[in-house]
Amino acid sequence: MSGGRDAVGTAPRIHPTAIVDPGAELGDGVEIGPWAIVGPQVRIGAGTTVGPNALIERLTEVGERCTIAKSAVLGTDPQDLKYGGEETWLRVGNRTTIREFATLNRGTHASGETVVGDDCLLMAYTHVAHDCILGNGVILSNAVNMAGHVEIDDHAIVGGVTPIHQFVRIGTHAFVGGGSRIPQDVPPFTRAAGSPAQLYGLNSVGLERRGFSAEARAALKTAYRLVFNTKGVTIRQGLDRAYAEVEPLPEVLTFLDFIRDSERGVTS
Repeated sequence: MSGGRDAVGTAPRIHPTAIVDPGAELGDGVEIGPWAIVGPQVRIGAGTTVGPNALIERLTEVGERCTIAKSAVLGTDPQDLKYGGEETWLRVGNRTTIREFATLNRGTHASGETVVGDDCLLMAYTHVAHDCILGNGVILSNAVNMAGHVEIDDHAIVGGVTPIHQFVRIGTHAFVGGGSRIPQDVPPFTRAAGSPAQLYGLNSVGLERRGFSAEARAALKTAYRLVFNTKGVTIRQGLDRAYAEVEPLPEVLTFLDFIRDSERGVTS
C-alpha cells in the first residue's frame, strides 16, 4: 500500500476483500487494505492508508495522510457503563500514525468526542479511552493504557506499559518513563517515572532539542526549584513565590498555571 502525499488527487483504492459502508466518505488517494472494515458515518481524509484487518467502526473522522496499521480498531463504543448509545465521535487529526492493535473508543455524552491531534504516534497496543484529548505531536509508546477523560497536551511523550488514571492531565513537553503508574497530573516540561510516579526534574534534554531558549529553560529551572525543591515550603507557597519572583515568560506561566489549576493534584 503506497498511499501518502503522492496519492492525493487519485481515486480511493479499496481492496476487493475490504468492506466499506456506502455512507463512508473517502478522500482522494485513500487506500483500504485487505479485510479492513470501514463503517457508517466515517470520514477519511486524503492520502490516508488503512491497513489489513483494521476496523473503523462508525462515527469517526480521520484526517489526511494518516497511517492506520494492521488490526487497529477505531471508533468503537466507549467502555463506560453510563454510555447509553448516544451519538458520539472519535476525531483523529492529520499525519497521525496509529500502529498495530491500538484501540480508540468514541466519547460519551460527557464531552461527545474523543480527540487525537495532528502528527501523533500511537504505538502498538495503545488504548485511548472515551472522552480523552490528545494534543499535537503526542507520542504514546507500546501498551500505554489511558482511562477515560485523560488529557495529554502537545508534544508530551509517555513510555510503554504505562496506565494513566481517569481525569489525569499530562502537560505539554512532559516525559513519562515506561512502566510508570500515573494517578495524578504531570506538570508541563517535567520528567516523571515510577509506580506511582514521582518527578525527576525538568525534561531538560527534550526542551533543548525542541529549541527552547536558554532564557526559558533557566526560568523554568528556577520556577521548578521554588515549587518542588524548596525545603519546608508547600507547593502552594512555592507557586506564590514563583509567580512573584520568576520572569513571567509564556513557558513559566504555562508551568505555574497548570499546577495551580490541577484538580487531581500534581505528581511531585
